[in-house]
Amino acid sequence: MVLVSQASSGTEAVQQYSEHRPDVTLMDLRLPDLSGVDAMNAIRADFPDARIIILTTFDGDVEVSRAMVAGARAFVLKSTPPSELVQVIRQVHAGHKRVPAEIAERMAEHMSEETLTPREIEVLRAVSSGNRNKDIAVLLFISEETVKAHVKHLMDKLGAKDRTEAVAIALRRGIIHI
Repeated sequence: MVLVSQASSGTEAVQQYSEHRPDVTLMDLRLPDLSGVDAMNAIRADFPDARIIILTTFDGDVEVSRAMVAGARAFVLKSTPPSELVQVIRQVHAGHKRVPAEIAERMAEHMSEETLTPREIEVLRAVSSGNRNKDIAVLLFISEETVKAHVKHLMDKLGAKDRTEAVAIALRRGIIHI
């Protein structure tokens, strides 16, 4: 294996991919300017056969799902031993996909659950910033009653007892980020 390039941002990753066209790319989910998924989408728009492995410390099931839907060939935690990482790179190069069993189990746990709507996620982000319902209504140009309805629905969908637990669950699953 030969390292042909490296990048420190999503924009740079897209540019470097276009210039070097590596056989396999390791992509972090969290980059300074674009998410790894957004960078991967940009790469795969021009190079649909790009083989990209998501390498991250985050293991939320929603993040894994987004990455896989976007075309990631594998999802590997940064804590993965180097020998196993080399094995995953070789498997992806050979055309295989790879998701560690513990991550696949987390994904399976939530597959039948109802997903949050984009608006519910917006409300949840505002809640995570410490906003009251009245403030969220102003921020999102909706009524306070509509905010209350969204909060109730998202708490039901996440199985949360209160707003704090809803935020904690959403952070753990990768639905929102702080």
